[in-house]
Amino acid sequence: MTTTALITGANKGIGFETARLLGERGFTVLVGARSEAGEGAARTLRERGLDARSLRIDVTDDASIERARAEVGAEFGRLDVLVNNAGIASSTAVGTRGGPSTATRAAMREIYETNVFGLVAVTNAFLPLLRRADAARIVNVSSQVGSFRSVGTPGESLWYVTTIPYPTSKTAVNMITLMYAKELADTPIKVNSADPGYCSTDLTGRTGERTPEQGALVSVALATLPADGPSGRFFTDGDPTLNEPLPW
Repeated sequence: MTTTALITGANKGIGFETARLLGERGFTVLVGARSEAGEGAARTLRERGLDARSLRIDVTDDASIERARAEVGAEFGRLDVLVNNAGIASSTAVGTRGGPSTATRAAMREIYETNVFGLVAVTNAFLPLLRRADAARIVNVSSQVGSFRSVGTPGESLWYVTTIPYPTSKTAVNMITLMYAKELADTPIKVNSADPGYCSTDLTGRTGERTPEQGALVSVALATLPADGPSGRFFTDGDPTLNEPLPW
């Protein structure tokens, strides 16, 4: 039986590595992307012997999400794993750099449209297909900069983060994870947040300390949790069954 995993924003970076690693574990991976770049990424994975399909999906466009859901439903009938990886850190609007007083409505709206509203829209659209799987997994890619304790504790490496839009969008993602985990607590579905760490990707301007593959490990681990694995938690690194969860 085919085991399917949809990864949004999977044409490059951490999303691509998540798709690759899940493909190597026998999943049919659906490379979600809003442009034709998704087909190129899927082709690269197929050339490596993996079962990869491109799926055009723009998480900011409800019609695009619905078309993607219908396509997956028609071909597979269910979805086993959803990795909400698509996200942006900068905005075309002024207000994503500097202290809280520099934030603008336009920048907040643009970041939240992808990182928060898009995540909820995709999850809700695909939830009926996830419910049809024997034991589906939902992984929401977050960040430690969304942790109140990590950002608010002097001496912590992230205490200096001051820009509002991106960190608060990831704080929202963590709350969303908790709420879905509570709603789905009486089902086999597990919902967790993943912190990939500071990775060298386009999102970070290639300044990160970790590779995209290292960043993908935690999402892959959460996507393949056993039946007795955790739900409604926030993890980093590649082995959430052994490591302590991150503080909210």
